[in-house]
Amino acid sequence: MTDAAAPIELAWHVEATYAPDGAETRTPFRAEHIARLQALKAAGVVIEAGAFTDVSATIAIVRAATEAEVVELFRDDVYMRNGVWVEIRVRPFGRVRDARST
Repeated sequence: MTDAAAPIELAWHVEATYAPDGAETRTPFRAEHIARLQALKAAGVVIEAGAFTDVSATIAIVRAATEAEVVELFRDDVYMRNGVWVEIRVRPFGRVRDARST
């Protein structure tokens, strides 16, 4: 991670692509998926997350030490385990810190 006083925080941009039938197949898993994301947000791991309204992909900004940690975090999601998501892409992301936290 970056220096706590730095105005830019290293985070990770995640894009998880839904299967073509993701809008339908996510239904039985959605409550578990949302609850997990809420818990990860409360823990400060997930900064922000949400899906495009056309249910083509989920986007998240995540705090983690390594890309491998982020990939593992998303591979363990109920959507990935049940074929709702078919691909996860992770890229380093320079997040501008809130002025109050620098």
